[in-house]
Amino acid sequence: MENKDIKRYTVTTALPYANGPVHIGHLAGVYVPADIYVRYLRANLRDVVFIGGSDEHGVPITIKARKEGVSPQDIVDKYHGIIKKSFEEFGISFDIYSRTSSPVHHQTASAFFKKLYDDDKFIVKTNEQYYDAENKMFLADRYIIGTCPHCGYEKAYGDQCESCGTSLNATDLINPKSAVSGNIPVMKETKHWYLPLDQYEPWLKKWIIEGHKNDWRPNVYGQCKSWIDSGLHPRAVTRDLDWGVKVPVEGAEGKVLYVWFDAPIGYISATKELTPDWEKYWKDKGSKLVHFIGKDNIVFHCIIFPAMLKAEGSYILPDNVPANEFLNLEGDKISTSRNWAVWLHEYLNDFPEKQDVLRYVLTANAPETKDNDFTWKDFQTRNNSELVGILGNFVNRALVLTQKYYHGIVPQRNELTNFDKTVLEEIKSFPQRISKALETYHFREALRELMNLARLGNKYLADTEPWKVVKTDEQRVMTIMNIALQIVGNIAVLGDVFLPFSMEKLRLMINQEKYSWDKAGDIDILIVGKQLNKPSLLFQQIEDKEVDYQVSKLMETKIKNELEAHPTKEAKENIQFDDFTKLDIRVGTIIEAEKVAKTKKLLKLMVDTGIDRRIVVSGIAEYYKPEDIIGKQVNILVNLAPKTLRGIESQGMILMAEDISGKLVFVEPSVQVKNGSEVK
Repeated sequence: MENKDIKRYTVTTALPYANGPVHIGHLAGVYVPADIYVRYLRANLRDVVFIGGSDEHGVPITIKARKEGVSPQDIVDKYHGIIKKSFEEFGISFDIYSRTSSPVHHQTASAFFKKLYDDDKFIVKTNEQYYDAENKMFLADRYIIGTCPHCGYEKAYGDQCESCGTSLNATDLINPKSAVSGNIPVMKETKHWYLPLDQYEPWLKKWIIEGHKNDWRPNVYGQCKSWIDSGLHPRAVTRDLDWGVKVPVEGAEGKVLYVWFDAPIGYISATKELTPDWEKYWKDKGSKLVHFIGKDNIVFHCIIFPAMLKAEGSYILPDNVPANEFLNLEGDKISTSRNWAVWLHEYLNDFPEKQDVLRYVLTANAPETKDNDFTWKDFQTRNNSELVGILGNFVNRALVLTQKYYHGIVPQRNELTNFDKTVLEEIKSFPQRISKALETYHFREALRELMNLARLGNKYLADTEPWKVVKTDEQRVMTIMNIALQIVGNIAVLGDVFLPFSMEKLRLMINQEKYSWDKAGDIDILIVGKQLNKPSLLFQQIEDKEVDYQVSKLMETKIKNELEAHPTKEAKENIQFDDFTKLDIRVGTIIEAEKVAKTKKLLKLMVDTGIDRRIVVSGIAEYYKPEDIIGKQVNILVNLAPKTLRGIESQGMILMAEDISGKLVFVEPSVQVKNGSEVK
């Protein structure tokens, strides 16, 4: 186990914005690894509080409320309920799941600000910020949308680009617009309070760059070092908004605490709600603080919040911040705005009693060191091949054979072979192997070790073949089955931190209480003569039709997104009928095609129009190879005035349409018609 000087643990998870449900990206990045870690600590009988809650003061919430024509409180009440219920059903074992709109949080955040204010820890700056003149409001970060100066993404927010992940200031954006009205904002003077991060730069350098180089994840350490090396600047802790924790000082009317000042204080206020002894989890040097977050929150939890805690003076600092990278979905970045996600509450409806399958897949494929991809095919394969085929298969074989040979009673162990002794020694090694991985936040590795224990069981049964030996040596089979059952009993203890629902089911089958971690590795965990209950399958196969349905849902979303990204243009101004009759559109056939040299887009086509054979230069080379379109019938405007393109006279225009992906496609007759036929 870890350092015995640690008396207790404070484990927090990033507060999800209460403007939408939780999706698998949130789970893989934050909540599943945090829950595994906490379950492990509890199994080791450690004093731990597991803190979660909804962030209800972000600008995305006020934007959502404006769009839906309701109050911000209506939005947060709705989504806080959905999120909390989903976490409970999924088995995320928070000691408390609170919310930043609670009175306790408002009091705690106000008092924290006031302490820093009274201690003269802030600086006050008056500067110009974006202002929406039409709506008479200053525009906080997320109320500004523009082009990211780093990657060119056209819908970056004023605090961060969701495409490349870069943190921004609103004034960094190219072509900024108000997210409220779409208007170009103006600059207007306003006063705010700032935390002077530059004053904490020497301390942060020593604390992070010297103190955590070897124990923080490379992605966390690297991002922090990059920020510090670039030089820190004062950071505003107030905003001109009417939704949030009011700034508790004179001259701050119409201002609230900036959400990234207010939100992490939510960890403290939630602990206050949980226990009157909250201070020992936040102020006792024997407490270890661990933040589980995604990589987009690294700066806030490793630089800004620690600087706040340091400025306040009485709080402990985070010991580790094991941030994960991002999880993509079917090769595309998860996006709430595009509905490109697997939502937890929908998963729980579609896959009842399969919480552990998703927990397993997200851990086995966790984005610990790089962005990873979730696919429904991989979800199905991991369930069927690993949970069913390895873990479930071993447990089922061991229990069914025990039921068959001994009516479910654990047989005695007789004379041991060298192979038996080796297997028993290896069983003893698994608790330490899994502990080492979990204590260094290597959750994928820890889960692999659990599966290796199941693999050991499968190999042991395959090599000893009790179903054959039972015909000739009953004493030997009793030993084999006893050892197999010891593996099953150890899986029930060690697997509980990863697969709590399945291990509860397994404990019922083997009539075993919920043991603490120190019982793991016991090679007599199932005592001789113990009566086991009737076995059943731990995991079920997932059929093709189940994942096909999920993929089809995503494809519908993709098509909808593409249609929205390429909206139909408004009709042009009306023309007279006589104008239309001037157009001479005929059906023709492409009889020759070649690429125009030194161009990317142009093809030179020879078209039989039924009237003549003529050359047409068409900008379709990005979409079609010359050899693939010879013989294709097309609609061609034949009375268009000739135009010279790249030295080639083009005598007409091929009519094309744009599909949902932006590709140009031919508008062609549905049946073969005579060249020269008029299109009317």
